[in-house]
Amino acid sequence: MGTAAFTYYIFSGMPPVEDLEEYSPSLSTKVFDRNNNLIYEFSVEKRQLVPLEEIPVDIQNAVIAMEDRDFFNHAGFSIKGIFRALISDIILGKPAQGGSTLTQQLSRSIFLSNEKKITRKIREIFLAVQIEHSFSKQEILQLYLNQIYLGEGSYGVKAAAKKYFDKELSDLTLGESAMLVGIIPLPNRYNPFNSPQLAKERRAVVLNAMKETGYITAKEAEDAAKEPIPQRKVYGSRPGLYFIEYVRRMLEPKYGTEMFWKGGLNIYTTIDINEEAAAERIMNAKLREYDIKIAKNLGIEVVDKDIAEEDTGEDDQQQNQDNQKKQNKYPELQGAFMLRDVKTGAIRVMAGGRDYEESRFNRVTQAKRQPGSSFKPYVWMAALEKGYTPASLIKDLEIVFYYNGREWKAFDDAKDQYSMQMASQSFMYGKSFDIWAPKNYGGKSSGIVTMRRGLELSKNLVAVNLINAVGIDKAIDVAKRAGIQSSLTNAPALALGVSEVTMQEHLDALSTFANGGIRTDDYAVEKVVDRNGKVLEQHIPHEEAEFSPQDSFLLINMMKGVVQRGTGGAARSLGRPIAGKTGTSQNHRDMWFIGMTPDVAAAAWMGYDDDTFQKTANWTGGGTVAPWWTAIMSEILKGQPVTDFAVPEGISFAFINPDSGKLATPSDRRKFLESFKKGTEPGSF
Repeated sequence: MGTAAFTYYIFSGMPPVEDLEEYSPSLSTKVFDRNNNLIYEFSVEKRQLVPLEEIPVDIQNAVIAMEDRDFFNHAGFSIKGIFRALISDIILGKPAQGGSTLTQQLSRSIFLSNEKKITRKIREIFLAVQIEHSFSKQEILQLYLNQIYLGEGSYGVKAAAKKYFDKELSDLTLGESAMLVGIIPLPNRYNPFNSPQLAKERRAVVLNAMKETGYITAKEAEDAAKEPIPQRKVYGSRPGLYFIEYVRRMLEPKYGTEMFWKGGLNIYTTIDINEEAAAERIMNAKLREYDIKIAKNLGIEVVDKDIAEEDTGEDDQQQNQDNQKKQNKYPELQGAFMLRDVKTGAIRVMAGGRDYEESRFNRVTQAKRQPGSSFKPYVWMAALEKGYTPASLIKDLEIVFYYNGREWKAFDDAKDQYSMQMASQSFMYGKSFDIWAPKNYGGKSSGIVTMRRGLELSKNLVAVNLINAVGIDKAIDVAKRAGIQSSLTNAPALALGVSEVTMQEHLDALSTFANGGIRTDDYAVEKVVDRNGKVLEQHIPHEEAEFSPQDSFLLINMMKGVVQRGTGGAARSLGRPIAGKTGTSQNHRDMWFIGMTPDVAAAAWMGYDDDTFQKTANWTGGGTVAPWWTAIMSEILKGQPVTDFAVPEGISFAFINPDSGKLATPSDRRKFLESFKKGTEPGSF
């Protein structure tokens, strides 16, 4: 190959050095919680850019001392280094290690491959000279310290400082700075996590080089060499991972994989990571307690993971967990918890299961389960819109439905329970007919109760009699307007929550009533900002008035009674107004509790992923889930002001007899202060 051809070959493979001015390295996308706490980073490479003035002088001096002592004097390459490389390549027959200036290393890492060929070395030198002509020494050093790979997926000294020492650059000691620089030649071999002794030896080499070049004294080098070696921290499953994945699924398709993973986006979310951590910790502890009780009832020996880990060292923890899995020959309970802002829809907590690393299935957003009696508020709202009041009397009597091939109908012409049962006999063996005879939990009925009392005690017969009176279509309409998106069965059993819904949509919908009838869809992202500070998107609130403030207040006021006098009594210990509803699906497969204050609404669910149910466990949402919902909310609401639901205009209050629903007499000792829309108050006896 002639000289001209060789020269053309060399220069044709070189990128324009001007590209360095526009160089944008891969940056991690950061996720922040509502209080601007960094809670997660999405990245292919962990990298954070930082100006030179924010990089400790010790790091700068250590790099110069170790990698390029003539940095401030050469024009981009070292004659001695080139000569040493040629001798090694020609005489020894192998590529030289080291010998490149910082500028050469920079040109290689950004523009060229790492293959050790003479042509690449020549291109590297030419590029280094061009870089030296185009940029100042300080700019080159800044680029180098932000670009260099330091192991463990960390690029640049800022990311490495966080990775190895969990510190900001400004907080690094001399010994820590020296250790980072010692990693540069062989990041996987010299990093302290993989080879602590080698890292210690490399640190000593760096400190000695700094001493030789006059950057530090012998005493400073001696003291720095005594600093402890960092150890890899063993983290448990970090909180909020279900929420993080929820955000990723939402934003990655919008911005594209390249931008999302490498573009350095800053995502500001609605989650409160401290509340999330508390919810996950309490939920997991309570579910583990239930698992242990169930196992003992089944005669299965259980090793409590937490107790085992307290009694053993780290080396034995994995063995304990493996032993536990072998002993736990029964399905593990699962749970989910979500908390949102009532007024804005901002998601504050999203615990989609017990352990994200074991199961990434999000039971808040992806699982559809029967809500059981927690669906009843939609039926009660349908009745309120039809003119019923909390004091209206509803049958708590058995009712039998039959399906004639087109629709469900009730035996509404029967004069008593016996004749109704007799009338149903003729349909029981017909191929074209289905019969459904719902029962109250426990099998007892009260005859006639007020609409309020029916909700407080979660009476099934009241619910099905009510939906039969107001119409199934009306109940479906209410649920859809409130926020339920899943399909709902057009059957009277809908009143008992047989149609499956997600926790997310169910909580959204019930929150509408706590918000005075105004529907606000939930959201997870406040804003997304690009690497240059440009706001790419920002949440814009959207509200829809779906129900009147008066009907919404009447329903919420009845739901407060669920906690004060009914099935949700566990939440009374919070000592503040809570509107709630328990739920238990068929065969106790799903247990729910949903509770609301004027500011936040939270839902909790417990069950088995495979629909297993405990035949011997007489479980209800009020008896199992409401207690740990309350434990979580006790921590989240700690220190928060106690507020009650505002009474809108058009609401009046009157004392009634809780049995008859009529106005109470002055001497009535059981009188109850009930709320009404003005003009609908009941008459006297």
